[in-house]
Amino acid sequence: MVIAGVSGGIGRALAENALEGGRWQVLGLCRNPEKQSGWAEAWGDRLELLPWDALEDRARLDQTFAGQIQEGFSVDGLIYAAGVLHGEGLAPEKRLEDLDGASLARAFQINASAFPLLVRSLMPWMRHRDLKRIMAISAKVGSISDNGFGGWYAYRASKAALNMLVRNLSIELPRRIRPVTCAAVHPGTTLTALSEPFQQSLAQLEVHKPEATADNLMRIFEQLDTADNGSFLSWDGSTLPW
Repeated sequence: MVIAGVSGGIGRALAENALEGGRWQVLGLCRNPEKQSGWAEAWGDRLELLPWDALEDRARLDQTFAGQIQEGFSVDGLIYAAGVLHGEGLAPEKRLEDLDGASLARAFQINASAFPLLVRSLMPWMRHRDLKRIMAISAKVGSISDNGFGGWYAYRASKAALNMLVRNLSIELPRRIRPVTCAAVHPGTTLTALSEPFQQSLAQLEVHKPEATADNLMRIFEQLDTADNGSFLSWDGSTLPW
């Protein structure tokens, strides 16, 4: 299994959940693997970390994988858990005057466009006959029909774009690496660095700890089948509107 964004709150919880009980071998992708050695070393050779940045170009990504993925390794699962909501000049916008072109582009690159590029780079390791499960961590606020409040332009729009990319992949991939299933999943509101600035608003919502979110997401991931290909699901398994 490959988990992109393994250094984040949800990504790390997903990796630890997958590793518990020896269910999966995990290849974790993050910008600075050396900073994760404290917790990663406990899992021995069942967890390997590779440098990956959602902002890097395809050529560098392909070179990294070709040079560092072990011979004989096959990818039967991919979870895209990378995402950005705020930081480095980016904050949820409340009105048009808050929009910034560079911030919009960065949100789209991390939350959306890096996902299919990663799938493309991992294709050589997906050409086997077992079921491939591909899950992108999306967000309910990326639903177009469910948007009744506006605001959060970059985050909403980039997650909506991610959903469309999932749908596109769900159509193409079965023609090329069957059997495969590709789905977008809303993780539910989770206590992580991403949600930390919004503690006051979170008091009105059902909030999960990362470990609980990982339990929910892994339950969905391990139950995904070809019938779920192209779905947009919530953390409880219910279907969300596009």
